[in-house]
Amino acid sequence: MEALTKRSVQLLKLLYEKGKLTSLYSVHIKQSDLAKELGISRQALNLHLKKLRNLNYIRTGRGFIDVTEKGLNALGFSSTPAFIFIKVSPTKRSEVYGRIKEIKIQKAFRVTGDIDAILIVERDRLNEVLRKLSEIEGIKDTRSYVTIEPITWEG
Repeated sequence: MEALTKRSVQLLKLLYEKGKLTSLYSVHIKQSDLAKELGISRQALNLHLKKLRNLNYIRTGRGFIDVTEKGLNALGFSSTPAFIFIKVSPTKRSEVYGRIKEIKIQKAFRVTGDIDAILIVERDRLNEVLRKLSEIEGIKDTRSYVTIEPITWEG
């Protein structure tokens, strides 16, 4: 891995400090493939992408398209996640964590304390994820928490 220069680290830190955490979906697909999948020309696709970009539903760059929180909301998906706290049988941890990797979730963390893992899932997929977790041998307990809204502050 290439070492970062002092200026690069300074820039990265500034971007981090000025940034805010958001929910988005990144798609890495060629626009020609996307146009083909939609059954439209590249030119027509570009017009649609431009409109979505101007409405802040997506962000685009070389080789990627991000669906923003505003875009998720326009589709009827919640941008506020649900959290699942999991207690795992100590002898089954490896198997359980391997199976969790197969489930479509936003993030998963192993943690210390009274629980063994925290999963962050899309609120709209909570029931599906809980059903899949119930099929995994070695999960002793799950507790789910659905977020209401983010607490924001100006900083």
